[in-house]
Amino acid sequence: MKTKLKTDEKIILEVQLHWFTLVVPFLIGTALVVGGIFLIPFGLILSAAGALLILYKLIERKNNLWTVTNFRIVDEKGVLSNNSKESPLDKINNVAYHQSFWGKIFNYGNVEIQTAAEIGATTYSMLENPARLKDTITQMQEEYKQLQARKQAQEMANAMKAASQPPTVDIKEELEKIFELKMKGILTEEEYNAQKTKILSR
Repeated sequence: MKTKLKTDEKIILEVQLHWFTLVVPFLIGTALVVGGIFLIPFGLILSAAGALLILYKLIERKNNLWTVTNFRIVDEKGVLSNNSKESPLDKINNVAYHQSFWGKIFNYGNVEIQTAAEIGATTYSMLENPARLKDTITQMQEEYKQLQARKQAQEMANAMKAASQPPTVDIKEELEKIFELKMKGILTEEEYNAQKTKILSR
């Protein structure tokens, strides 16, 4: 994943397009390479184009990733450019997947993610192991909710503990105040000594 991880964030699962997506480009590229061998003078150009097509699709598949972390889902794609889209776990309302007959056999399918955003549901097609992706997202959502609940409980406990403790008193500041009162004649020597003893005994 190219996207920088946040503090305490870790990658749980990475999913890419199924290798079936390479079949058609591979066949076309191979046909261009083989056909270029028998064509003069454009054979070299066709062969190079076929090889580049295959190489581009391989790199494109490698860079087209869906990453599940303990905080969010990151969708990255692009070869000559970088495109990234993320969905926080707490903003995802529903995750579903669909596999056709051949999808079950070769383990590929479509995954639909519904978020609280205005765009609604987003469907990702021809992903490898869609069931695992769906289950991982659901599991991480549950763990994220539990983590947030623990954080809120700890914050509440800390707040209640702080409220139950008496405010700290700056002894030096209190002594200076009664000394000033004594110097101004507001407190007698006896009253000053009594206040001083009271402050020091806290």
